[in-house]
Amino acid sequence: MTAFDPQNAFRSEPSDDNGARNPVRHPHFRKLVELMDTLRGPGGCPWDQEQTPETLKAMLIEESYEVLEALDWSSPAALCDELGDLLLQIVFHSRIAKERGEFDIDDVCRTVHEKMVRRHPHVFGQAHFESSGELLRAWEQIKAGEKVDRGQDEERNALLDSLPDRLPAIYAAYQMSAKAARTGFDWPNLEAVGEKVAEEFQELAAAVRKRDESEIREEVGDFLFAAINVARFLQIDPETSLNRANQKFSRRYRSMEEHFARQGRSLAEVGLEEMERQWQSQKREGGSAGSKKQ
Repeated sequence: MTAFDPQNAFRSEPSDDNGARNPVRHPHFRKLVELMDTLRGPGGCPWDQEQTPETLKAMLIEESYEVLEALDWSSPAALCDELGDLLLQIVFHSRIAKERGEFDIDDVCRTVHEKMVRRHPHVFGQAHFESSGELLRAWEQIKAGEKVDRGQDEERNALLDSLPDRLPAIYAAYQMSAKAARTGFDWPNLEAVGEKVAEEFQELAAAVRKRDESEIREEVGDFLFAAINVARFLQIDPETSLNRANQKFSRRYRSMEEHFARQGRSLAEVGLEEMERQWQSQKREGGSAGSKKQ
């Protein structure tokens, strides 16, 4: 790997390959910015004018998860629509910041553009990496250097410090282990990850036998963390996989309820063995696949 010299970077401006379709230069992006200016300006929308970064937090999270759902649907139209809603939140926050004299949407675009150029010295400079692992390690080194340049406390420059505190636990586990893997701290293969999952389950079982509530809670966490690493090792989003499993369970459980309800019985009146037979019957009939919404 060679050092990256920003002075020698090339293609530091957005490429003209896409012509007028470049999203930054496309007139509809500017129209969206102007729309928000109108909504927040004199004679605009009272509701939009009342919003603050604090009141918009929940909507930002909601829109982010709706993008994830659209990705699960594999629907280009839905994804396009939801990405637009998420982009609106970015424009919204940028407009409020502009009113406060902090930054505007152009600063947001410029900052992320400069950051991406800086973090891709193998594309915009003369650096060369032998593997994707070497590339990711360099990425983390560049990020750490950026923090020092911003004057942040060097003691807070540990690899995992970049993860947001409010990241949902399942994604935090995924990202922490992914970042650690970039330094070479990882299992050699999937079988080794599976052995770790089995090991954690045995430790959980031992804690249950001892009836140590504190240890049980800790071991449940360790077991879940190891299981999430299976998904990370296979490059599968654990949240999506778990959500699909939830939907599958809900679909089968509701079907089982309906099956016995037609017989005039509630599940409380049905034995476990009979419920299990019906469950297995539904598995054979429906398989593991199911639509997003049923």
